[in-house]
Amino acid sequence: MTATATRPSWHSANQRHLSQALGQIRQALTHQIAQRSDAEQPDLATRPSPDGTVSPEDADLLSSTPSSLQLICRSFGLSDFERQALLLCAGMELEGQWSELCLAASGSAHPTFGLALSLFPTANWAALTPSAPLRRWQLVEVGGGNTLVNSPLRIDERILHYLTGIQYIDQRLQALMSPVHHSGALIPSHERLVNTIEQTWQGARSPDRFPVIQLVGDDPNSLSAIAATACYRSGLSIQALALEALPTDWQQLKQLQTLCEREYILSGTTLLLNCENFGRETRERQSAATTFINGVNLPLILITPDRQRQQQRPIISLEVARPSTTEQRDLWQLGLQGMDVSQEQVTALVSQFNLSPSDIQTICQQGNAQQNTTQLWNLCRTQARPRLDELAQRITARASWDSLVLPEKEQHILQTLSAHVAQRARVYEDWGFGDKNGRGLGISALFAGASGTGKTTAAEVISRDLNLDLYRVDLSSVVSKYIGETEKNLRRIFDAAEGGGVILLFDEADALFGKRSDVSDSKDRYANMEVSYLLQRMESYRGLAILTTNLKNSMDQAFLRRLRFVVQFPFPDAKQRAEIWRRVFPSDTPTEGLVYERLAKLSIAGGNIRNIALNAAFIAADAGEPVMMRHLLQAAKQEYLKLERPLTDAEVKGWV
Repeated sequence: MTATATRPSWHSANQRHLSQALGQIRQALTHQIAQRSDAEQPDLATRPSPDGTVSPEDADLLSSTPSSLQLICRSFGLSDFERQALLLCAGMELEGQWSELCLAASGSAHPTFGLALSLFPTANWAALTPSAPLRRWQLVEVGGGNTLVNSPLRIDERILHYLTGIQYIDQRLQALMSPVHHSGALIPSHERLVNTIEQTWQGARSPDRFPVIQLVGDDPNSLSAIAATACYRSGLSIQALALEALPTDWQQLKQLQTLCEREYILSGTTLLLNCENFGRETRERQSAATTFINGVNLPLILITPDRQRQQQRPIISLEVARPSTTEQRDLWQLGLQGMDVSQEQVTALVSQFNLSPSDIQTICQQGNAQQNTTQLWNLCRTQARPRLDELAQRITARASWDSLVLPEKEQHILQTLSAHVAQRARVYEDWGFGDKNGRGLGISALFAGASGTGKTTAAEVISRDLNLDLYRVDLSSVVSKYIGETEKNLRRIFDAAEGGGVILLFDEADALFGKRSDVSDSKDRYANMEVSYLLQRMESYRGLAILTTNLKNSMDQAFLRRLRFVVQFPFPDAKQRAEIWRRVFPSDTPTEGLVYERLAKLSIAGGNIRNIALNAAFIAADAGEPVMMRHLLQAAKQEYLKLERPLTDAEVKGWV
């Protein structure tokens, strides 16, 4: 066997070093027993102790990699007396007859500070104080007793196992934390942030000088990956701690802080604090988080969607942007290797979906060589949905261009709008318009018209034409009377939608827009700020954002100028109403004797026509008959009652 193979392992050398150190404590105990005039314990007093010498091989090995005992003494700054007191407590767990030795030496079967003070010549009363290392770092626990010096002592379990060479996260922390694993290569822009974090830490000489690293972005997975990579390259491990896990009780918070700092000293474990919900937490929990951030002495990384205000402790904020177009294209090409996907198809994915690296990786892992582009596109749609489903209503688009009955001019505007979304990548990126003007590249539109004239249907048509998800946002539920809350609600919606592939339909825009007048009070000023914020986000949004209103004339012209498309949905004339009646019944619906020109005499919008057709179908189905004019007459009477309008003889003349 080679010399390398026979060389003792560090673990074996560590065990022998610990055994030798415990042997010295045993010698002190037996010496104390021998000095007690009433001791009759010759078997204990004369029991041989381990040899105090360390073999040359062990000494050589421990000189390059210190033993656990040496590391603890060095890391926590233990004096010789504190080292001996710690070993006195460790022997209780590791040596079989240790309690008998303690009993014979002091009259107590447990280690105590009193026994330590009497045993060791370097005894120092200051080592007993709560601020001294043994109690400050909870290396030993003081049990119940009448006096401090006579109370039983017990070594902390995490420290005990560390002495024997076993590493693990303290059980009290395991219940609150979860490991963050290094995931491999990052995109170039995220690599640059990792380098910044490394350089920041290298410039800090001690934990209390480490500034807090604040990673600001809307993709928690990317933020965590950056943090994990920075720690991995700095020789640290990292554990995620949720904001909700922080106790609000001061003593419990201090206990957690101490355990986290101790774990950093023992194993180089730093923290990733998730502050995603900081703004929605109670003031009590926000205060606890602030106290913890300011007080804990270790490299701390915060991840948050919004920049947190400056704390007492220095904070370095790093903005984590989503991957650039080039980075996304590279990620797709790497992940789709072996699949039959062209460069042009990858460009189409990048132009419509602004996905994170983890999202792209997840989609590529679901793919296979037989997967076509449509299936890949739908996977992108599905991956982008979860964050927005909680904030808006997803509408399944079933309407096609044939479902719309509009004048030719309005039809052309809608088709042009759809073409702008489809060709955005080519015009902005390949043809350079995005580089020439970075502002106002979002595609925004206003659909104006009376209720039932086809505004929502038109949005469905565009959604189906582009094969993109459509989400309806009720602005009346977004607007808040509290200053600043409306902007927060809008920001959450747009941030969630930035994953790509989403058409946002802001319904009931009248709840927010109004004719801008002179600012006479703070309410007028903040109302204008809300409108401006919405328009600004629409202009910067990568997807298509549509506003609907019943009252276009009530909107200020200055706001209208900031919208790229304005489509007026007119009230349908008789010819258009007849065409709507022809298209309203599905091909599978049995009909008999319908006269569309007579039906068109009803002066109602397309939405009302659909209601009448549907109600007539139920009436006919219940009678076991095809849909006929008399069923439509009955349904029309019900619809007019709902509209609180009289159904005149001229409108229904000749129906039955």
